[in-house]
Amino acid sequence: MKLAVLGAGAWGTAISISLAPRHEVALWARNSAQARDIAATRVNLAYLPGSRIPDAVTVTADFAAALAGCNLLLVATTTAGLRPTLKQLAVSGNQTPLIWLCKGLDTDSAQLPHEVAAAELNAALPRGVLSGPSFAQEVARGLPTALTLASGDAVFAQNTARELHHDRLRIYSADDVAGVEVAGAVKNVMAIAAGISDGLGLGYNARAALITRGLAEITRLGLKLGGRIETFMGLAGVGDLTLTCTGDLSRNRNVGLKIAQGVALDKVLDELGHVAEGVYTARAVDRLARELVIDMPITRAVCRVLDGQIPAADAVRELLLRDPKAEHR
Repeated sequence: MKLAVLGAGAWGTAISISLAPRHEVALWARNSAQARDIAATRVNLAYLPGSRIPDAVTVTADFAAALAGCNLLLVATTTAGLRPTLKQLAVSGNQTPLIWLCKGLDTDSAQLPHEVAAAELNAALPRGVLSGPSFAQEVARGLPTALTLASGDAVFAQNTARELHHDRLRIYSADDVAGVEVAGAVKNVMAIAAGISDGLGLGYNARAALITRGLAEITRLGLKLGGRIETFMGLAGVGDLTLTCTGDLSRNRNVGLKIAQGVALDKVLDELGHVAEGVYTARAVDRLARELVIDMPITRAVCRVLDGQIPAADAVRELLLRDPKAEHR
């Protein structure tokens, strides 16, 4: 296949490296200077230093050139970049099937990515989402990773998963798009909470409890939006949640760690150098939960901390002082 990866951040670069041995890959960078630097050095110094990009990967800032002759598009932008990229695709008239790799909600509309795609693209265009426990650095290094590719078109999901699958990147197919997207978005919010817990030195017991109760929040919202319970017990759910809440490579967990240490959010984000999706997704998730009358106390606490309404330690204390209740209700 010929693939176009739209977005030259860490994840777009990593997936290009991973897929290049089996497919012809064009990596599109929005910034022309960045594209020239990557093409010249074969390294994405800004987002994925230390990982060489194979010569077989064409790097370009020319959108039309990246799309030319492609069989599949992989949109690897941030969630904020998804809608503008899809608009650009729609204007180009391109009708290539696509999948998106972002994990978040549109902050203005609180829409899931598939809802954004439905609003911006031809309704008949095959599409889906690729998600799961995956740090870009490890994918680029060729370390074993397993992901879920979900689409409302089961045949498209199965065929595309089969084409992208290789011995270091296991890809399973599914049809629960909403469930996969909710899990991918909300786990980033929970990772901020886990980072705060670890940063305050609350211990492994507290972290395990937070992850478990975080999964309960993800599941409540996901089921309300049409997701299925097995999705939240799978790679895109508990798998990605566990990785993001415990791994040292997690941007969102690192945001929580720094906040717990008293570092101002603006400074944390400036020093991070990458997008931490959970910071922007948290408020959209909280808004959606309120509209749907779903209890998501961890999400609400994270939002209050991010907005400077309450210190991190006080937010944790309030969560611990909540009245006892039945676990599965």
